[in-house]
Amino acid sequence: MVVDRRASGEVLGPRALNRALLARQMLLARGPLGAAEAIERLVGMQAQAPAAPYVGLWTRLRDFRPDDLVRLLVERRAVRIALMRGTVHLVTARDALSLRPLVQPVFDRDLRVNSTYARGLAGMDLGALAAHARALVEERPRTMSELRALLHARWPDRDAPSLAYAARNLLPLVQVPPRGLWGAGGLPTLTSAEAWLGRPLARRPSLGGMVRRYLGAFGPASVMDVQEWSGLTRLGVVVERLRPELHVFRDERGIELFDLADAPRPDPDTPAPPRFLPEYDNLLVSHADRSRIVANADRGRITVDAREIVGTVLVDGFAGGAWKIHRKGGRAVLAVAPFARLARGEAAALVEEGERLLVFTDGDASAREVRIAKVRRG
Repeated sequence: MVVDRRASGEVLGPRALNRALLARQMLLARGPLGAAEAIERLVGMQAQAPAAPYVGLWTRLRDFRPDDLVRLLVERRAVRIALMRGTVHLVTARDALSLRPLVQPVFDRDLRVNSTYARGLAGMDLGALAAHARALVEERPRTMSELRALLHARWPDRDAPSLAYAARNLLPLVQVPPRGLWGAGGLPTLTSAEAWLGRPLARRPSLGGMVRRYLGAFGPASVMDVQEWSGLTRLGVVVERLRPELHVFRDERGIELFDLADAPRPDPDTPAPPRFLPEYDNLLVSHADRSRIVANADRGRITVDAREIVGTVLVDGFAGGAWKIHRKGGRAVLAVAPFARLARGEAAALVEEGERLLVFTDGDASAREVRIAKVRRG
């Protein structure tokens, strides 16, 4: 899309965009919502790590308890399903049925260009593959290992991992409990959303409605931001249809930012308390320009290494460090590694919030401690 450098409207700097984002994400003040309402307000939550949504809800809601989310999953009012950007999200049942058809082009494109699996699917009758895989997972939930073996038995000349990957992309597969339950383990076990929820996918879901919801949770935002969050392309035409009802701003580079008319945009100097975000939190990965939440100098630190999965600490509203809980001998130690030296008040507030996090995650530990690493003068 060609950027219109003449875009009219107020200029919003990173700090103004930061406070608008935090307000919508319930990170300036914890919200009074229930878990299902919060999940829908956020348009889903990243859920590759099973415990991440629990911490993400705790850090945003006043009275959240793990059983609140466990109940939603067990009662099939919330599910874990691959959606935006092709990644696993926790969403309500109705959002699973409406969002998956909207983002299906992300999965179709991946099957065409994926460097690992596309070659093994060349010339494949994907319709036949999808139908057979659906029958298998609807007979009973299957692990990916089981699905690979069963699909390979039907097509022995094909690459088994490619067959299972294609099934995952072609079908709206949900991960059934106990996967995703607080304190539970086990491999992901899959069935179709339709079989699990007893309802079909939405027939005519609205891309415009999805964009509005994105703006309500992550705006003000550019067309490129919406595309980064969703994984979809060519959304400029959708935003143009919505333009008459949206407020239009500019960022400091002159790029148009769109927003809902009644969305909160707090004063940039609004205080922002420290917050602990779980690994993969959508707050950190849902904009093409992430300067509203991560300083450019710190972007390389917001990564996930398979050997060291960590969460992110917000300090004055911006990514300001990493955190991880170490457990041994009944003790739980929350280790915090700031990206820069903390002011005395910031350190004390971070310890206080960290102690609350440990009560939530490790309330039965024999001892709990928050340790903040010292930052060397550079």
